[in-house]
Amino acid sequence: MSVHKHVFLTLLFSLFLPMSLAGHAQSLTRQSLDGAWQFRQVVSDSDTKSPAPSVEWMPAKVPGDVHLDLIANKRIPDPFYRDNESKIQWIEKAAWEYRRNIDVTTATLKHQHLELVFKGLDAASKVYLNGEEIAAPANMFREWRLDVTGKLKSGSNELRVFFPSPIKAAEEVAAKDPWRVRTHTDAKVYVRKAAYEYGWDWGPRFVTSGIWQPVSLEMWDDARIENLFVEQKDISSTVAHLDVQTEVVASKPGLATLSLSYGLKDAEQKTEQKVMLSAGLNRLSLPVNIDKPALWYPSGYGEQPLYSFHAKVSLDGQVVDTADTKAGLRSIVLHRDLDKWGRSFEFVVNGIPVFAKGADVIPFDSFPNRVTTADYRHILQAAKDTNMNMVRHWGGGYYESDEFYSICDELGLMVWQDLMFGNDWQPGTYDFKQNIQQEVEYQMRRLRNHPSIVLWAGNNETELAKEWNGRGNLPADVHEHIWQDYLTEFSGVLAVTAARVDPQTPYWPSSPSADYEDLSDSFQSGDNHDWSVWHGRVDFADYEKHHWRFVSEYGFQSFPEMKTIESFTTPEDRTSIFTPVMLAHQKNGSGNSLIQEYMRRYYGDPKDFASFLYSSQVLQAEAVKTGAESFRRERPRTMGSLFWQLNDCWPVASWSSIDSEGRWKALQYYARRFYAPVLVSPHVEDGSVAVYVVSDHVQAEQAELSLQVMKFDGSIVKQKNLSVQVKPLSSEVVMKIPLSELLDAGTDPADVVVVARLHQGRKVISSNLLYLTPTKKIVLPKVPIDATLAKAATGFDVTLKSAALARSVYLSFGEQDATYSDNYVDLLPGEPVTIHVTSEASLAALQAGMQVRSLADAFSPTTKGKE
Repeated sequence: MSVHKHVFLTLLFSLFLPMSLAGHAQSLTRQSLDGAWQFRQVVSDSDTKSPAPSVEWMPAKVPGDVHLDLIANKRIPDPFYRDNESKIQWIEKAAWEYRRNIDVTTATLKHQHLELVFKGLDAASKVYLNGEEIAAPANMFREWRLDVTGKLKSGSNELRVFFPSPIKAAEEVAAKDPWRVRTHTDAKVYVRKAAYEYGWDWGPRFVTSGIWQPVSLEMWDDARIENLFVEQKDISSTVAHLDVQTEVVASKPGLATLSLSYGLKDAEQKTEQKVMLSAGLNRLSLPVNIDKPALWYPSGYGEQPLYSFHAKVSLDGQVVDTADTKAGLRSIVLHRDLDKWGRSFEFVVNGIPVFAKGADVIPFDSFPNRVTTADYRHILQAAKDTNMNMVRHWGGGYYESDEFYSICDELGLMVWQDLMFGNDWQPGTYDFKQNIQQEVEYQMRRLRNHPSIVLWAGNNETELAKEWNGRGNLPADVHEHIWQDYLTEFSGVLAVTAARVDPQTPYWPSSPSADYEDLSDSFQSGDNHDWSVWHGRVDFADYEKHHWRFVSEYGFQSFPEMKTIESFTTPEDRTSIFTPVMLAHQKNGSGNSLIQEYMRRYYGDPKDFASFLYSSQVLQAEAVKTGAESFRRERPRTMGSLFWQLNDCWPVASWSSIDSEGRWKALQYYARRFYAPVLVSPHVEDGSVAVYVVSDHVQAEQAELSLQVMKFDGSIVKQKNLSVQVKPLSSEVVMKIPLSELLDAGTDPADVVVVARLHQGRKVISSNLLYLTPTKKIVLPKVPIDATLAKAATGFDVTLKSAALARSVYLSFGEQDATYSDNYVDLLPGEPVTIHVTSEASLAALQAGMQVRSLADAFSPTTKGKE
C-alpha cells in the first residue's frame, strides 16, 4: 500500500470516530458572575439633574436593579413610605452603568467556547468587555448568550453594562417608526419592558434598570445541551406516549451517546442511543411510553405527581453536559364547541371539564429580586387553601421565575399565562416582530414542561386597545394598518411560535377575546373582562345579568388593614382616605371616591377611619361574592371565574384579596366559601327563592338541604328540609319557593335572613345567607360578641358567640401578627364559631390585643330605611 493511500484511509476512518478521540472530552462548566458588582450614575450634559448626582462607583448586587442598589447605599428613601415615590422620578431619566472584573485562567482560555450568558437585562443596554462593545440588548424578557471566545485574556477582564435612561432609549427607537405618530403608539412600548413600571392603577410609578437575572461565564468544548422538552403526544390513564426532545449544540460532527433516565420517585427507567451529531444545533428525539401513568390533576380533582427526566450527552465515555426537568402528565384541551348559547370556552383536563376558580396574579413585588420562596408559597398556598384551581398570570408584568411555576405544579394550580403585552398598543415594525418572536420562543421553551401552564394568551386587553387613545377615530387606512399589524403579531407570529414550540398547550390571541367572532345578543364566545361593577358604577347585582362563557377579570377595590396602612403612614395621614399620602397610595384616579360612593350606596358612612378600612373590605368581598356565585350558578354556560386580583406589589388601596404584606383581606376568606367544591347558593328570582347547588365533584353524592327564614334574634319564621342528590359537575336548582310562602303575613323582609345549609351527616359542607332587603335598609342588631381565647395543642382557639345576628365578624390582635383558620364570619344567634389562630405572640399578648368587630360596629346608629 502506498503512503498516500494509507494517509487517505486514515483520514477517511477518522471521520467516523467520536469527536472526542481528537482530545479528551471536557464537561461544560459555569462560573457564576452574580453577587458583588459596582454601579454608578453616568452624568453628562444631556442627563436630567438628580438631587445628588453620583459619579463614584458604589457597591451593587446582581441580580438586582438600580433602585434596590440606591436604597442599599442610602441614596434614596424607601419608595413605599408616605409619598417618597414622587421623590425618585429622576432615576428613570438618568443613565447608569455596572461593572465587575472577571478573573480568567490560562486553562479557561483553552476551551473551544467561552460564552457570557445574561439571563435578563432590564432593558435597553450595551455590554462592554475590556472596553469593546459586544452587544446592545433591548428586551428584558430574553436570555442573551454572547460569544466571547478570543475576547477574554488571562488575568483580569473588565465587564461593563451601560443602561441609558429607559425613557430616552424608548423614545429613540420610537422615533425611527414612521407610523408611530399616526397610530398613537406610546414610545415606551418600543423597548420590551414590564408595562407596570410605567404606572398602573394599583402600582407605584417608577421605571428601573439593571441586571435583573443571573449572569455566568459558560465554558465548553465539544457539545452542550440547549434544551430538554417532554412533549406529551397522547396522554390517557392507560398509557402516556411521550417524545423527549434533547437539543444539543455541537462544535463539529461526531458520534455521541444520548442517555435518558426518567420516572416517578424510585421507579426509574433508562434508555440510551448512539447519535451522530452535526456541527451546530441537533434536535434529538427519544420516544418514551409509560404504562398506566400517574396523571397530574388540577387541585380538587386528584394528585399532582411529577415525573423526573434526566438527559446526558457523552463523548467517548465522558459526560459533557446534562439537563434535568420535571413534567406532570396530563391532557389539556380548550373546548370551543358550538352550543345553544354560542361557543363554549372550557378547559378539559384528563377528560374532565373543569370550572376554573381563581384570581389574577400581578408581580409579587415592585422589585422582582426581593421576592422570596416564602412569598411565592404564601400567596399560592393561600390560593389553593381557598379552593382555587387556577391563577391568571397578567400580561403587564414579567414572566415569572421557574420557582413560581414549580410551586403551581406542586399545588395543582393551573396557570393561564398571558404573554407580556399589557393594554398598550404594540408597534408593528419588522424589528419589533422579530424581537417578540425570539422573546416568546425563549420563554415558551423555558416554561413549556410545567403542567400547570394550560394556556398561552397573546396579551392583556391589547385587542381592546385598538379603539383607545383616539385610535377609534383614525383614518380608515391607518386603522386598517394597525389592525393588520395586530393580526400579524398575535394571530400570526406568536400563534405560529406557540404551535411550533409548545404544541400541547392551547394558544389564545388576547384576553379578553372572542377569537374575532362576531358577537350578538344571542351568540357568546370567548372570555370576558367584566368591569360593569366598579368602572361602570352599577350595582353588584348587575353581574347576574351577564352570561359570559368565561370571566377572566372582574373585581372591586378595598383598603388593606390598619397594620399595613401604619407601615407607610404617620398619624396625620390616617385622618381620612383623602389625605395626600392615602391618595398617593391609590393609583386608580377616582378609586377612593368610588369606594366611598359604593359604601354610601350599600352601607352608609363608616364612623371613623378604622371602620372605613374594615367596611371597605366587607364591601369588596360582598361585591366579588355576588359575581362569583352568579358565574358558578351559570355552569356549564359559564366555565370560569377569575377575579382581579389575588396579590399586591406595594402597600396600596387595590383590588387584591391579599395585601402587600401577605395579610388576607375579607375577600380571601369569602373566596374559600364561594369557591367551595360544593356550593349552596340561594338567589331571589321571579318572585321566589331559588336554591342552587353547584358541584365540582366528579361523582354524585347525597346531602341534606336545610332552608330557614330566621329573625335576627334567632327565632325561626319558616323552615324547609330536603334530601338532595348532588349531581356531578353541575349547577342545579334543587328548591324553589315563592317569597309569599316563606314570609308570614306581617313579616318585614328587612327583619329576617334566609339561611341555607347543605349537610352530609353532621358536617355542613356549605352554608350561605340571603338577605331579602338591601343592606342599607337593614338595622343590624348591635350586640356584644363573646370572644374566648384558649391555648390549643398548636396555636390558639378563639370561640365567638353572639345572642343575635352579627355580620362579617372580624377578629384581630392589634400589634400582634397572626394567621386565622377563618375570619369575617357571620355569627348566627346562639351558634358559636371557633377560629384557630397561629401566632408567635404569647397568650397574654394576644389576650391584651384581641379586638372583635362586626358590620354593625362600623357605623353610628341609624334609622332603618335611611337613605
